[in-house]
Amino acid sequence: MTSNSFKRELNLGEQLSQGEGGRRPQVGVIGLGRMGEAFAMNLIASGFRVTVFDRNPEKRLRLEDLGACAVDDLSGFAGVDAVLTSLPNDEAVASTVLGTGGLADILGANSMHISMSTISPGMCRRLAERHSRAQQAFVSAPVLGNPDMARSQQLFIIASGPDSDVRRAAAIMRCLGQRIFYIGERADAASIMKLGANVLTAMTLQGMGEVLALLRKADIAPDVAFDVLTNSLFDARVHKTYGGKILAERYAPPGMTALLAAKDLRLALAEADDFGVPMPATRLVHDRIGALIERGWAQLDWSALGLLAASDAGLPSLRYAPQSEGEEAAP
Repeated sequence: MTSNSFKRELNLGEQLSQGEGGRRPQVGVIGLGRMGEAFAMNLIASGFRVTVFDRNPEKRLRLEDLGACAVDDLSGFAGVDAVLTSLPNDEAVASTVLGTGGLADILGANSMHISMSTISPGMCRRLAERHSRAQQAFVSAPVLGNPDMARSQQLFIIASGPDSDVRRAAAIMRCLGQRIFYIGERADAASIMKLGANVLTAMTLQGMGEVLALLRKADIAPDVAFDVLTNSLFDARVHKTYGGKILAERYAPPGMTALLAAKDLRLALAEADDFGVPMPATRLVHDRIGALIERGWAQLDWSALGLLAASDAGLPSLRYAPQSEGEEAAP
C-alpha cells in the first residue's frame, strides 16, 4: 500500500473499531494455541467483544476468565462481525470452515473470515470462493513471528485479498502486530509469501546450526562465535532470535514445532513443483527437518536444526537426547 492508502486504512480501522451506533465489533477467534490465545488476549485488551472456541475446553475456560465469551461449538459464531482462525493445517481449516455446518454456513452475509494460519495457496483459493458464494469476505493474513512476538503485538502480518476487505480487516489486525504488508488482491498471495519466508528462515537455521557446530568443534567459545555471527554482517532478527536458541539449546517451548515446519516446507515445495522452480536447498532442509522428527524431536522448536547439526558432529547435549517413538523430549 502507498503511504496515502495506508493512512486511509487506519481511518477505516477507527470507524470499524467504533461499530454501528457506538457498538464495539464482535470478533471470534477459533484455535487457542499459543498464537490464537495471544490474538484473543490482545483483542480483549483493545476493547473488542471476543468470542472464542477451541476443542480443548480448558483453553476456552482460560480465555473466558480473561473476559472472552467461550462457546461450545461453531454455532456460537453466528452474528459476529469477523472471525480469526489460527489452526495448524489445511485439514483443520477445511473441517472448521468448509464442511456442512462449518463456519461458512454459520457466518452471516457481509461478515469476514481472517485466516491467520499458514496453509496452502490452494486452500486459500477454496476458502475465498466458498465465502464469496455466501457473500462473506475472506482475507488471508498469515504472520511472521513467534508466540512471544504475538503477545507483545510485534508480529508482522502478511495480508492479501480484495483491497476493501483488507482495509476493513486492518482494524483488527493492527491490534495484533507492528506492521501489515499488503501483498495483493489474490487470495493465495499472502500464503505464497509466507511459505517463501519460512523457507528462508529454515535455510538460515540450517546454516546457523552447521556453522555453530563447526566452531564449537574447533574449540571456539560458543558465545564468542554467536557474538561475531550476529553483530557483524549477520545481524538480522532470524540470526539473533533463532541463533540464540541454538546457542542456549532453548528449543522448548517451541515457537513453531519441527512438525509444523516440515508441513510448511512441504507446501512450499509443492508450489515450486507447480511453477517449475527448482529448490534443491529447500529439499535438503526439508529432509533435515525430517531427520529431526525421526529422532523424536518433532515437538521441539524448528531451530533444533542446530541440535541435529551438533548431534551429527558428535557434540554432546546436556539437555536433549534422541527419543524413542512416543517419548517426549526433555523440556
